Amino acid sequence: MNKIQSMATKLVASLILPLCFMGPLGAKEGMWIPTLLQALEDEMQAMGLRLTAEDIYSINQSSLKDAVVHFGGGCTAEMVSSQGLLLTNHHCGYGEIQYHSTVENDYLKDGFWAMSMSEELPNPNLTATFIHRIIDVSARVLASIDGLDGEERAEAKNKAYSEIEAEMLNEEHLTGGVVEFDFGNQYFLISKITYKDVRLVGAPPSAVGKFGGDTDNWVWPRHTGDFSVFRIYADEDNMPSEYSESNVPYKPAHHFPVSIKGVKDGDFTMVFGFPGTTEQFLTSDAVEHVIEEYNPMNIAMRDASLAVINAARSSSDELRIAYASKQSSIANAWKKWMGQSAGLKELDAVGTKKALEADFKKMAQKRKFSEYRGVIDSIQAANLDYFPYMEARRLFIEFVYYGPDILLHSFEFSNLIEHFDTLNAKGELDKHLDRLLHVNEEYAKNYDASVDQGIFAALAEAYLGFIEDDLKPEEFAEDFARFGSSEEYASNFYKSSLFDNPNQLEALLNSRNSEAIKALKDDPAFELINELRSNYFAKISPSYSSAKEKIKTATAAYSRGLREMYPDEVFIVDANSTLRLTYGRVEGSSPHDGMTYNALSTTKGILQKYQPGHPDFDLPLDLVEKLKAGDWGQYGTGGDESELVVCFTGSNHTTGGNSGSPAINGDGELVGINFDRTWESTMSDILFDESRCRNIMVDIRYVLWIIDHYAGAGHLVDEMTIVR
Repeated sequence: MNKIQSMATKLVASLILPLCFMGPLGAKEGMWIPTLLQALEDEMQAMGLRLTAEDIYSINQSSLKDAVVHFGGGCTAEMVSSQGLLLTNHHCGYGEIQYHSTVENDYLKDGFWAMSMSEELPNPNLTATFIHRIIDVSARVLASIDGLDGEERAEAKNKAYSEIEAEMLNEEHLTGGVVEFDFGNQYFLISKITYKDVRLVGAPPSAVGKFGGDTDNWVWPRHTGDFSVFRIYADEDNMPSEYSESNVPYKPAHHFPVSIKGVKDGDFTMVFGFPGTTEQFLTSDAVEHVIEEYNPMNIAMRDASLAVINAARSSSDELRIAYASKQSSIANAWKKWMGQSAGLKELDAVGTKKALEADFKKMAQKRKFSEYRGVIDSIQAANLDYFPYMEARRLFIEFVYYGPDILLHSFEFSNLIEHFDTLNAKGELDKHLDRLLHVNEEYAKNYDASVDQGIFAALAEAYLGFIEDDLKPEEFAEDFARFGSSEEYASNFYKSSLFDNPNQLEALLNSRNSEAIKALKDDPAFELINELRSNYFAKISPSYSSAKEKIKTATAAYSRGLREMYPDEVFIVDANSTLRLTYGRVEGSSPHDGMTYNALSTTKGILQKYQPGHPDFDLPLDLVEKLKAGDWGQYGTGGDESELVVCFTGSNHTTGGNSGSPAINGDGELVGINFDRTWESTMSDILFDESRCRNIMVDIRYVLWIIDHYAGAGHLVDEMTIVR
């Protein structure tokens, strides 16, 4: 039990939510800014780290941070060779694998392996970003806004940002900017270098990369080979370049040695990556709202769309491929929200928060902490204004971005429809039409009108049912009410829209018929997306932003107050998609009475779960044969009873964005690839519990065995620096 949990016992429940005490072996909660690791070096080394903070993050020499990649803006990857080879998750590369898949070349089902660099596949718009430097500019920014409020404060902050960025982003290929941390208590200038030629090298069959499917998602024990292989290409000077056949493999400043020594219970582990967002400082009313209102709403929206998509995908191979990526992106958070709510209830997160808030208010009555009186009340008052707009914003995102494809596709045509004559007069019309022809062609690859219509019908009804009456798009609500059912409304909508037919759109674009193209402004899909957007930006976004800013300002004071009130505690900083390091151990857990999870899973579990014909647990027959044969080569555990470890769990604090992150041992060697958390850990973005929160990693030995023994792509392993 850590010190905070001891305090929690005294208070009924106390500071375990936003605070974390560094005991003799180091707490596992926290996602640490890599420039600040010096203060944690002793604790990490006591747990088994055999490197220094400078070895992990340095601007003077190559370090581990130079091998960590922000992959596609939403995942993490790691460099594993001097020739630009990188590893990430299968689900992180899923969109690219799908992009190259057809019924004839079904890389999702069968896998893909480039046996030479010439066979590697380019991916439009896929990027790989490296961190150049992270520089603390807090003093400078805070001095520029001291004593200012409102617009004056915002203008001063933007001016400081611009000046800092002009000074520090003055080298070719550098991008980035000043990033706010801890609700505006800290600011860092983060400079980056982004590579734009990233090619698909290899991917196992989905039966490996997604083994267990939605059934096993967020669940332990796991037996998923969640990895894919890409390569970064650069120009002759090793700098970023758009795709070109003349580009050469990128030479990273550092790549991870790959350890096949294996892991065991108690081993030190680090996860280095780009975690998305955590919300450790939510107040009790906000946590209660998540449990009772927000998550149930989100789950219901995704229940509606998944019912349509899953039925369609089971009906044909064409639809299985076409809707694979969409289904995956929708299902992931859907299951997470269910586990999160269950965990928050079980751990009485609301009660824990209330106890902390009561103690904070008591401490604020002391004269030296008087500036923090009323802080909790300010946050909760702002929350009351915020919740309806937060829900409306989420509903807009669910309907428009995770819903029917017809809406965003129609919006792609806005500039053409509204500025046809101007584009023509400027001589830009042909270029614009050619771009839209390409957009429409890509759209057609994964579009089925009947499936899209089903999603539209399901979500339109749910959207209008959840959103507050005064925040609804009025014409949409009135049109919907005129029909007897959502299905009837959707049927009429799609019959009246040209955007449900990519072939007709292609013919229209090729015709260059100005009147027919301008007439698309009256198409129901174009009208609806514009009304939804107008409604959002007029009724929802301003109030959402205003309330959120009030919450942020008050929470910044809350965070500062906690640090002053409890000076012996070490405070974590919420994740914000910037580079962070978390550390812990290889360890199992006992999250429920009578239940104990081992830390490692093996191929025995794959064969135990194997069910021919099951969408989540089927396997290629040749893989079944190899698993039964048990020839693990150099990748097994050794001895007479040699096994092949598939996955392992650790007590590293991770979240979305850490997908694909390198799992690193105490010597800085790659031992696995992070890809998930356990079902009992899904509340860790809000409440981290050391006894049960575990991240899930695919063991690097299973990755290499699949590449080498199963796929026959041993040349990729030969590229790596293998540590035996």
